[in-house]
Amino acid sequence: MNQDTEQQQLLKDINIPDDLRKLEVSQLPELCKELRQDIIKEVSCNPGHFAASLGTVELTVALHYVFQTPYDRIVWDVGHQAYGHKILTGRRQTFSTNRKFGGIRPFPSPQESEYDTFACGHASNSISAALGMAVAAQLKGEKDRHVVAVIGDGSMSGGLAFEGLNNVSTTPNDLLIILNDNDMSIDNSVGGMKEYLANLHTSEGYNNLRDKASKVLRKLGLMDDDRRKSLIRLGNSLKSTIAQQQNIFEGLNIRYFGPINGHDVLNLVRVLKQLKEMKGPKLLHLHTKKGKGFEPAEKDPTAWHAAGKFDPNTGEQEKESTQELPMKYQDVFGETLVELAKQNPRIVGITPAMPSGSSMNKLMEVMPDRAFDVGIAEGHAATFSGGLAKEGLQPFLSIYSSFMQRAFDNIVHDIALLRLPVVICLDRAGLVGEDGPTHHGMLDMAILRTVPHLTIASPLNEQELRRLMYTAQLPDKGPFVIRYPRGRGVMDDWHCPLEEIPVGKGQLLKDGKDLAVVSIGPIGNLASEAIKQVEAETGKSIAHYDLRFLKPLDEEMLKEIGKRFQRIVTIEDGAVTGGMGSAVLEWMDAHGFHPQVERLGIPDQFIEHGKVAELYHICGIDVEGIAKCLSKNL
Repeated sequence: MNQDTEQQQLLKDINIPDDLRKLEVSQLPELCKELRQDIIKEVSCNPGHFAASLGTVELTVALHYVFQTPYDRIVWDVGHQAYGHKILTGRRQTFSTNRKFGGIRPFPSPQESEYDTFACGHASNSISAALGMAVAAQLKGEKDRHVVAVIGDGSMSGGLAFEGLNNVSTTPNDLLIILNDNDMSIDNSVGGMKEYLANLHTSEGYNNLRDKASKVLRKLGLMDDDRRKSLIRLGNSLKSTIAQQQNIFEGLNIRYFGPINGHDVLNLVRVLKQLKEMKGPKLLHLHTKKGKGFEPAEKDPTAWHAAGKFDPNTGEQEKESTQELPMKYQDVFGETLVELAKQNPRIVGITPAMPSGSSMNKLMEVMPDRAFDVGIAEGHAATFSGGLAKEGLQPFLSIYSSFMQRAFDNIVHDIALLRLPVVICLDRAGLVGEDGPTHHGMLDMAILRTVPHLTIASPLNEQELRRLMYTAQLPDKGPFVIRYPRGRGVMDDWHCPLEEIPVGKGQLLKDGKDLAVVSIGPIGNLASEAIKQVEAETGKSIAHYDLRFLKPLDEEMLKEIGKRFQRIVTIEDGAVTGGMGSAVLEWMDAHGFHPQVERLGIPDQFIEHGKVAELYHICGIDVEGIAKCLSKNL
């Protein structure tokens, strides 16, 4: 018997939750130990989201042990915490392909498994989705179907979570909400909800007594739903008075239980069995530890949120090549923002729960009073930035492109409408890689170019990013969007003087006469390589224009292209439908030019997960795909 088999006496026989439910409850602590070790072993050689899943091992086992999944619904809020769930629900043998091209998905998805009940790549949606499922079960007569929403304390700061709670309190349902409170999202959780949850407590004896009293009153015919709600409000008021503490959940008529130790699987099973049969909405508050069971991750859960390869025994992480590499775009942003803030006292930084991911932490370290992490609250981040700008400050809002989608109305109504000078820096624009379709930043250009008053730009390289940031904070520039990709840039030395770039002005990178290529953003560097390759193979001459600004368009440059060329290829790392290529086509048609235009970009579909190079290839926007298109159009 090999070492892995010896370490997985229980786990090796569990392929689906029905197998798990055959175990004696006394065996569950050992199963949790095996499951935790399996996650550590797998992620050490196939990197992914790590610390959050270690913190939910006991909860995952208890949920699938008590509830009859997949008939009963477990709705996860953000799939960072669901690796144990994947392993226990038929994907243990294929878990080594997690996040790999063609392998299992990075986050739970109903398209992959019947045990995955809803999309969960973005935070704060679990309560609303689970409530919909609970109400649907009642309307369909499925009285025995249980629905559970699992949400973290970081996600609870999102506005959608509060909207869901508000509706839970007024809609008849038997939903169970589990609040997984580890005092973290990716970075430390922030805000009043964090402080509130840290101090909240409720007597288990009190809840047991209240539940028994309710059952007795119902048997005596003295309790109906209206009286029950009145008594709940009275009981909550009395409890708040006695405990000298208010409970926001019970104030919403949602029964509150906890907080309890989220790593005691035996007690979790006992409590979940009790709550399973209880009518009405209820919330179970758990305290867990992100990275539980792996000491390096417990000590630094932020660094181990999504670690690279590491030694599962020592925790030593595989070092990146010592060869000097270009800096990441996010770090160029962070360094440049500090430089600009030292020159311009009006500059402030805002991020929705991504200080380290966006490198806003660089400003936080140097000027903590001028940088704000508002938590997982993208809409609030945008409107908060608008309020800062309205009173004369110069906000830089750093937000991932895919998360910007959640703040679209706030950008329109609270920034663009009033022409407020907010600089919206869209990190992770374009295809991002292994996090897959929920995280690809493919829609921002197509979405935002429809909004009046916005300036939208994308830098060709790191120096262009610096200059666009400098330009955006100059007086009278209005709302200004700068999009840039995840990962490293292309320059050995990104330092350069901070100089203004004329708004709406592109640049000719290379002249030519047989074909025009129009690109926007860093994808232009791949286009340049493809042009060199095709010219060498064909002897033809290809012009390359960097549009730089999606809005306003460089009309002089487009007029020159329209006059000179009958064939144009546009290239963008964004949705081809409604994106930069569409803008070029619209302009040409409106001004009487009718060249043949082929648009390269992300097709009208959600792109799976994999390495960025693999995804570029299937979209035809790697060097090979671009070269093939150019050759066809010559």
